[in-house]
Amino acid sequence: MMKGSIYGIHRVIEPVGTLPQAAWKIDNNMDINDNEILIDVDVLNIDAASFTQIKEEAHYDIEKIKNIMQDIVKQRGKHHNPVTGSGGMLVGTVRGIGSDLKDRIDLKVGDRIVTLVSLSLTPLVIKTIKKVHIDRDQVEIEGQAILFETGLYAKLPTDLADTLALAVLDVAGAPAQTAKLVKPGDTVVIIGGGGKSGTLCMYEARRRAGVTGTIIGISYDEASCQRLRELDWADHVLQMDARDAVSVMDAVAKVTQNKMADVTINCVNIPGTEMASILATRDEGTVYFFSMSTSFTAAALGAEGVGKDVTMMIGNGYTHGHAEVALNILRESPQICQLFQKIYV
Repeated sequence: MMKGSIYGIHRVIEPVGTLPQAAWKIDNNMDINDNEILIDVDVLNIDAASFTQIKEEAHYDIEKIKNIMQDIVKQRGKHHNPVTGSGGMLVGTVRGIGSDLKDRIDLKVGDRIVTLVSLSLTPLVIKTIKKVHIDRDQVEIEGQAILFETGLYAKLPTDLADTLALAVLDVAGAPAQTAKLVKPGDTVVIIGGGGKSGTLCMYEARRRAGVTGTIIGISYDEASCQRLRELDWADHVLQMDARDAVSVMDAVAKVTQNKMADVTINCVNIPGTEMASILATRDEGTVYFFSMSTSFTAAALGAEGVGKDVTMMIGNGYTHGHAEVALNILRESPQICQLFQKIYV
């Protein structure tokens, strides 16, 4: 075996000189280098924006969804949706560890892990797609993947079902970043608050803002809004289409007496919601775009166009301790644990 780049650059086929995530195509040969980890993959958790796009392209036909996913991996060597640019993450069992890593990591062959880096940079082979869970963005497969030396991972907890842990860890960056951004007394708007990442953010925002804070959840459909009401962390639940930026701005202005949000968190999986996030936020407030559907060009030029001085954060899915924050929400909150168990177990 040879030692490859710690970032996986040796796997890039085209264009040469790019990193694996930015590359159009990477080498998915499953013979590992000295500093790579081989994983037998059981489940892919597809990024929500990506899976929504695939489902719509396939008109919700299961066999067509399978074919689209297989084609992506055959063309690119990874599950990197060419439309949304996003991937997802995986659960699997460690099958092999490169000789250079064996004494430097806390893994052994047979350990069950979830990768905390995107499928959009992970060499992947799908042998068979066994089952598509169309309502929870998860796909059971028989396949293999490779994790680079710098690739983040977490051992699966023994007290939670694999599919439950995977669903939460897939969006672990969102509640962890919320915990860093929200301060006591803040007014927080969460767009897409009734979804998976949004629900976790609602919990963390309520905890961090405290009794003096104001939490506003915005969701498109009545079912998501009803979920927010039942969870009872939001001071205001607004059923709105976040693509209608002016209506969102007016609604937030009304419930905040024109003070607007100190922090706005965007968790939706559809494009066109940048301006609603910006207009809902006060001058010198913060907008965190967790959604992979975000156009950062639209956000930057849109904020400039309306004269809004807001700090805008790209939805980095990683921050220190994010896995622990997300899993601990499941352990701390019986409501979220029960809700997610209904969907993902």
